[in-house]
Amino acid sequence: MAEIIRMPRMSDTMEEGVIVGWEKKVGDAIEPGDLLAEIETDKATMEFESVFEGVLLHIEVEEGAVPVNGVIAVIGKEGEDFQALLENARSGNDGPATASTTETAAPVAEAAAQPIATDHSADRIKASPLAKSMAKEAGIDLQSVQGSGEQGRIVKRDIEQALKQPAPQAAAMPAAATAEAPKTPAPQPEASADIPAFVFGAADNYEDIPVTQMRKTIARRLGESKFGAPHFYLTAEINMGKAMELRKSVNEFSPAKISFNDIVVKAVAMSLRHHPQINASWLGDKIRLHKNIHVGVAVAVEEGLLVPVIRHADMKTFSQLNVEVKNLVGKAKNKKLQPDEMQGNTFTISNLGMYGIESFTAIINPPDSCILAIGGIIEKPIVQEGKLTAGHMMKVTLSCDHRVVDGAKGAEFLNTLKDMLEEPVRLLI
Repeated sequence: MAEIIRMPRMSDTMEEGVIVGWEKKVGDAIEPGDLLAEIETDKATMEFESVFEGVLLHIEVEEGAVPVNGVIAVIGKEGEDFQALLENARSGNDGPATASTTETAAPVAEAAAQPIATDHSADRIKASPLAKSMAKEAGIDLQSVQGSGEQGRIVKRDIEQALKQPAPQAAAMPAAATAEAPKTPAPQPEASADIPAFVFGAADNYEDIPVTQMRKTIARRLGESKFGAPHFYLTAEINMGKAMELRKSVNEFSPAKISFNDIVVKAVAMSLRHHPQINASWLGDKIRLHKNIHVGVAVAVEEGLLVPVIRHADMKTFSQLNVEVKNLVGKAKNKKLQPDEMQGNTFTISNLGMYGIESFTAIINPPDSCILAIGGIIEKPIVQEGKLTAGHMMKVTLSCDHRVVDGAKGAEFLNTLKDMLEEPVRLLI
């Protein structure tokens, strides 16, 4: 019996996936565990492996966006008749099927019979959702694009090819439309005897980059967070002198070379243990106080931002935190993170200290109620015990959702964190 392969839900927030490319072609033998395709989700580009054995009989969507549970392929025995099964699967989902069921075949055929020149609706042209989106953003008329997909379907590569073509000459504008245009060319700067004039080009030079699924999700979720959750910000400056001494001492014996980020993660987790109100989420009609402490660590990747999660961070040693963070960051940069490694965070930290940033504010990462922005350690003069001395200071800014956290609670958490880092022996107790 042939098996319908559908677009899997590869993350908790995924609504559709984009097929980047197929690793197998129709007719190839498939074993369980074989890599079928690469799928771009809202968080990363991930490998999609088969759980079935057989032959790849059919590829429904060569590339482009497919909603979760949409049909993408068929696997079965060689020579097996799968058309009836495929048609039933197409009629039972909202995926971008390339053929219609019996009930809808007549209207589609009738639409196809109409001359394209008289159809001014892009919705009636066969094109993937991604291709339509790219065409709309680039101002490309889909009627002028030749589709290379199955049954002439317009896909991503067709839009990319259209973008490379020279733009057609614009038709002459009516007099009313050109009334405000300057009648004489703009004056160019005069050249002196020694310095030649710089003449600007006739048009701006730019490149339009299609928005990835990850960037779309970042824009949507952080937009919802910023404009849906009332943010307020608290900043504290922490003397990291003793933390630096602790790091030096621990690294003399630790099997893993711990970083300041590992120390901060541990201190944040220990502080959350003392302030459960910060380790919370807003659920509309209730506030959830999380018993476990799972710290998300923001990681910059080429396509955007990923947040792998360190589970039970308060219970782990510096060495354990170091190994786990390095492993997850490596997976994030190599697009190998699994969905369960990016879910369940109860608090998030974002560290830009390694870029020389002294301080910044961060947008809360849902479903958390707070995020901590960590700046770099700056050597500066400070007054200590009435004497001017050199100090190694680090600024941190806590972004809080005012629906969950009040100013006093946020300040108490920061004071505990400050105490932990300025007397880091407390982290070992």
